[in-house]
Amino acid sequence: MASVNGSNSKWRKALEELPSTPDNIPAFFFAHGSPMLAFPEADVQKGPVMQHMGPKGPLAMFLKDFGPVLLRKYKPRGIVVFSAHWETAPERVVTDYGDKNPLLMDYYGFQPALYQLKFDSRGDSSLAQRVVQLYKEAGQLARTTPTSEPRGEDGRGFSGPGLDHGVFVPFRLMFGEEFRDVPIVQVSIDGSLSPEKNWAVGTVVEQLRRDGILVLSGGLVVHNLRDFSSFAEETAPAQVKDFDKAIHDAILVPDAAARKEAMVKLIQHPGFRAAHPRADHFVPLYVAAGAGGEGNVKVLSAVYGVPTFAFGL
Repeated sequence: MASVNGSNSKWRKALEELPSTPDNIPAFFFAHGSPMLAFPEADVQKGPVMQHMGPKGPLAMFLKDFGPVLLRKYKPRGIVVFSAHWETAPERVVTDYGDKNPLLMDYYGFQPALYQLKFDSRGDSSLAQRVVQLYKEAGQLARTTPTSEPRGEDGRGFSGPGLDHGVFVPFRLMFGEEFRDVPIVQVSIDGSLSPEKNWAVGTVVEQLRRDGILVLSGGLVVHNLRDFSSFAEETAPAQVKDFDKAIHDAILVPDAAARKEAMVKLIQHPGFRAAHPRADHFVPLYVAAGAGGEGNVKVLSAVYGVPTFAFGL
């Protein structure tokens, strides 16, 4: 496994090389991690998975660098975020939570401290309505959801209002526990889990980037809860490592049309099912790619299993 310090210097260089373009903000796929990112340090256990995905691991360190760079370089007027943990079909659902975004603790079996996490943020009704209108203009069903109703179940059956842990857990590291300067609106991914349909979900919001809106799409390129060895490079099966490499190869194809073809074919890779028994954590990659349009792509962090990519440069 590459050293954390070595990876740290590489991702910091890549982040600094991002262009400062507030009128054309790239779209980003980022590794949103898991509740392990928020584990109290006193509860952290030894082992490669916790060292990789826990509060002192490379993903946590990257997210703490990532968020401030986004704010400094792009000064976003709003954030539209997609998460692997909210899927609906056939319509897109958009949070309209007003002055206080509630949190949906959509996990179970963790210590009490993880159900007391704080992330103080706000929504924006005008931004939510604009996102809905964009989907309607594109011929897709769409509506907002207020705090008074459940936003809809994710793939595991959690339901209720609020930003899910695929948003608030990494955002706490990226932006701090209190982040009210920039409103946040969350949009559901397409529950068909089709690469093409989720690419189209992203394409609809591409124009928001030119209006000062930061588009983020969070998931994981390796997510197999039946095989925790796959989460850490030193223990992952060879076919999962091969799949991780294939993702980078596809994303870095220079021609936009050929890149899309290569990316869509990733779900046919022999290692895909070993990395993803269910595709929910992988398809946010297609949302980000769609939102990036035909621009160039940059790898910001290449850490095994938890990379972050910028689309639309």
